[in-house]
Amino acid sequence: MNTSEARYGGGVTLLLFVFIFLPLLAVLINVIFPGLFFGQIQSSSLGLIGDIFHRPLWKQSLLNSVTLALGTATFGTILGGVLATIRARWNFATARLLDMTAWVLLIAPSFMIAQGWVLFASADGLVHQWLGLTWVTSFIFQPAGLVFVMSLSKFPLAYLAIMAASEWNIRQFGYAARLNGARPFTVWRTVELPLALPSYVAGWTLVFMDSIGDFGLPAALATVYKFPTLTYSIYSAIYQSPVRFDMAGVLAFYLVLILVLAMTLLMVTLRKSRFDFLNARAVKMEKVKPRFAWMYNLSIAVFLFLSLGIPIGTSAAVSLLKQAGGGLNPGNFTLDHYRELFAGQAGDHRLLGYLEGMYHSLAIAAAAALFSMLIGFVVAYMLTFTESRLKPMLQLFSIISLAVPGVVLGIGYIFIWNQKWLEPLGLHLYGTPSLLVIAGIAGAIPYAVRVQLGAFGNLSGTMLKAAAIQGASIFERMRDIVLPMVRQSLLIAILASFGTSVFDLALASMLKPANYSLMPLVIDRAFEFSRYGYATAATVVSCGTVVLIIVLLQAAGRLVFRWLDGNRMR
Repeated sequence: MNTSEARYGGGVTLLLFVFIFLPLLAVLINVIFPGLFFGQIQSSSLGLIGDIFHRPLWKQSLLNSVTLALGTATFGTILGGVLATIRARWNFATARLLDMTAWVLLIAPSFMIAQGWVLFASADGLVHQWLGLTWVTSFIFQPAGLVFVMSLSKFPLAYLAIMAASEWNIRQFGYAARLNGARPFTVWRTVELPLALPSYVAGWTLVFMDSIGDFGLPAALATVYKFPTLTYSIYSAIYQSPVRFDMAGVLAFYLVLILVLAMTLLMVTLRKSRFDFLNARAVKMEKVKPRFAWMYNLSIAVFLFLSLGIPIGTSAAVSLLKQAGGGLNPGNFTLDHYRELFAGQAGDHRLLGYLEGMYHSLAIAAAAALFSMLIGFVVAYMLTFTESRLKPMLQLFSIISLAVPGVVLGIGYIFIWNQKWLEPLGLHLYGTPSLLVIAGIAGAIPYAVRVQLGAFGNLSGTMLKAAAIQGASIFERMRDIVLPMVRQSLLIAILASFGTSVFDLALASMLKPANYSLMPLVIDRAFEFSRYGYATAATVVSCGTVVLIIVLLQAAGRLVFRWLDGNRMR
């Protein structure tokens, strides 16, 4: 490894260590020595780890989180697997709508989806007021109902993982088994299921990790239904008086422990996977039109209405109503909630201005997206085209970044960056927008790295080796060879990072400066204060603005790429 590669590799490794691993390490250290980061060193509190089984709130938080995650992972993977199998084999009109919905739900913040369901299914919600279906309330606001709601928003993780593995036609193995006398069920059990099992386990694990680390659902439910989880109890421990760092540390320890076990399961499964069935004769699945296409279209349409139509449609409807329970009569429609947004007045001194919060959130997300793309570009280059000794560490940090929830990052950042000795160095970042940018980068890095690794995997290293022999530096190779070939993936990485950063409720709640408005907090606080019209109007405008920005940036990117190609041709 030459000096330049060592410099770049060491730089991004240090950044990933500081942004991701160090706050995680701080959380674990705080379990052993609570108060260490605030000059109040106490004796080891390892005994507190066992207290989770004796303290009612701690125990219930752990039980609720595990139950919700296990149920969501199982039901969400079944949904994702069935939909991915149908999508891979059959060609029908609503197939593209299914793909689009999966990507929208993947990016959409869970707290907005959950708020839509609360407004729809609560005792004074739309389904009760308009349709009189009281059973929906009792069904949704129980553990099984929460699993159902969360599965409808988390299934895309399993759907996309299984869909990628379902593209290849493996029916020839089934035909061979049938010729040897195997029954259809035997073929499925002994041939098709073992080959598809790694993708199902990967999808299950991804859904499980995303569900157990989710903060948005319990935050939205807190107004109408008491269902403590690890993430929400960690947040409550930090923002109650007195602050309970011992409780936050223990709960965060168990959350990290569960995530480590899930990641271990994923890695072991992938390591034991068999991919050698993809040989030179492998062909992609050829989609055919089903005999009863209308049944597929109707079923998918109903499913899309449940997963996206109800929560988004409910928010849009409530934003246009004076009273949510006032019915669909002309006198109940209004645009006053939108006027409040753009007038900069919330009508409540407890709510900071929406427009200011929107500006802050967009600016922080833009900075986080840009820097995470640059870091992800260098990480992907080092992992793909170099033999750096730092590759295992880079791989480890990039995987950890995928699993660490925002709540754990947030509490770790409080421990690390709220130190008095950092003030003379100008690095006391807690309570400043700079820390929100750093947290946004840490949260966006998994998307930036994964998107760019996919593009880099299609490139040959021959050109880079030839350029290196000719004396090109690593920066010149990245700028002149790799960058033009993966520019589309860079744009996608920026847009994906931007879309996920702008709505991050967990990090915004834990790290916001005093009297500093952020768009997710404005929406969440309005919802908490029962200002449902204001909250839903802010949701509609925020989502529409972010989608519009992404569409415009995509269009601008295409124009810039064509202009660059035109200049190169001349």
